[in-house]
Amino acid sequence: MSSEHTPIGEVAARTELSLRTIRHYAETGLVIPAARSQGGFRLCTDADVARLMVIRRMKPLGFTLDEMRALPQATERLDSGEALPPEEREAPLERIRGFEQAAQQRVEDLRTQLSRAEEFAATQAERLSRAPAS
Repeated sequence: MSSEHTPIGEVAARTELSLRTIRHYAETGLVIPAARSQGGFRLCTDADVARLMVIRRMKPLGFTLDEMRALPQATERLDSGEALPPEEREAPLERIRGFEQAAQQRVEDLRTQLSRAEEFAATQAERLSRAPAS
């Protein structure tokens, strides 16, 4: 086994994703492990791990599996090292801009939800502090 391939168990530990989740992502085509060990275990490259980290960050923001598939495709196209003509660069750049804007909006929505939850918890704590002792 080459040092460039990491067993799925180590990938799970590095990404803080469960083996089941990584297998699900593999089954849905989000991440396709690069190889298998002689024992049949999935092996991932650093690029696979990086893709899993992107997916892990997108999930709490409510992005769909299709969206989780589309963003890495766009970034990999730009990061491929090929010199793309300007007209071929614009589509992936526009897609990434859309994801950035959606992520910013979703983060703001989560901040609002968190603020409301904190207000609720504080109200309950205050109510309990005023309650007569039993």
